[in-house]
Parts: sequence; C-alpha cells; structure tokens
Amino acid sequence: MIEAFIKCPLFHGVSEEELTAVLPCLRARRVSYKKNETIFLEGQPVQDIGIVLSGEVHVIKEDYEGRRSVITSAQAGELFGEAFACAGVHQIPVSAVAAADSEIAFISLAHVLTICSNVCQFHSRIIQNLLRMIAEKNLRLNQKIDFMSQKTTKEKLLSYLFAQAKQTGSSDFSIPFDRQALADYLGVERSAMSAELSKLRKEGKIDYYKNHFRIL
Repeated sequence: MIEAFIKCPLFHGVSEEELTAVLPCLRARRVSYKKNETIFLEGQPVQDIGIVLSGEVHVIKEDYEGRRSVITSAQAGELFGEAFACAGVHQIPVSAVAAADSEIAFISLAHVLTICSNVCQFHSRIIQNLLRMIAEKNLRLNQKIDFMSQKTTKEKLLSYLFAQAKQTGSSDFSIPFDRQALADYLGVERSAMSAELSKLRKEGKIDYYKNHFRIL
C-alpha cells in the first residue's frame, strides 16, 4: 500500500517514512473486488474514504426502473466516497461499483480529521490535500453538468471529447469509459451515441478505437 499511496495526490508532500508513520493512525485496510462487485451500496452510511490502488471504480445512480447513470469514475490513485463521508450522511444516494478487478484501500475519515500529536505536521498536510481534492472533484462535476446541458447526443459527445483533448493537451487521448459507461455518463442511449460516433468518423471529425480517440 505504501508504494501506491505515495503516488496518490492525497499524500502529496508526505515522504515514505512519514507515510509509514501515519498509516496506522488512519486505520488503513486493503480489500479486493471483482469486476461489477458493489463496494458501497445506495442507502448505506459511509464512514471511510476509498482509494483506488488498482483497477477502476464507477460511482453510479440507478433510477426506479434500474437505468444506470455514471456520476463519476475513479482511477488508480483517486478517491471516492470522500464527500459523503465528510458530509456525514446516514444514507448515501449513490452506489460505488468496481468497473474492473480492483484493489481498494480504505482509510477512516474520523482518523483523518483527528490530528495525532506525534505526526501532526504530516496529518495537517493530508487534510489540506483532501480539501483540495474535494474541490477539484466538484469542478469536474460542474463540467459534467455542462456536457449534459447540451441539447443533442452529438453536442454532448463533442463537448465531452473536446474537454478531454483540452485536459490532456493533445488531440490524441484515451477516456476512462467503455461505450456503455460513456453513454451512462452522458445520459444518452448507447445505440444513439454509437450512431453519432459513426457519423462523426465518416464526416472526418474524429477517429477512435475502443476508448482511444483522436480529434481530426
């Protein structure tokens, strides 16, 4: 876990020696999940912060008829569940599901927010990093609102793809979703989205292979 945690932005500025000292205070534990296995279930309380060590996690919302919407995804080194744990909600409104075989580390929020006297300077840095990561995730959620506010499936797709190109600084990039997850993320029908992707390729605007895209 130490190797994976060093790469995680939550522990930015914390050395390996400091991390070794602070981990017992955070009650860190590691759990393995198979693809499609539920990590957090809607309606349950969440008191721990999840950190993806390997694999991928989708935070999803299902309606009454079982239609799924991907709210956000977490890759290796990223957090999930932190906002709900910080808010102290008794029943979370979403579920977290392993999108691939995954290794997840959990740390206790209560112990993150309780500064220990022996490593207080490291602990304070972790709290600062946590606040920054929550703020960054809120910005990404606002960006998703921009994607979904577009009127057509084509406009939603292009808005998302252009944002990914801008974020990576390249017209050649990979996205963290397969076709179904991308459709769920943008709130569109997969068949309609696939048709628009084919049209955009024929028009010479984009090219793609699986989850890799190029803006032409």
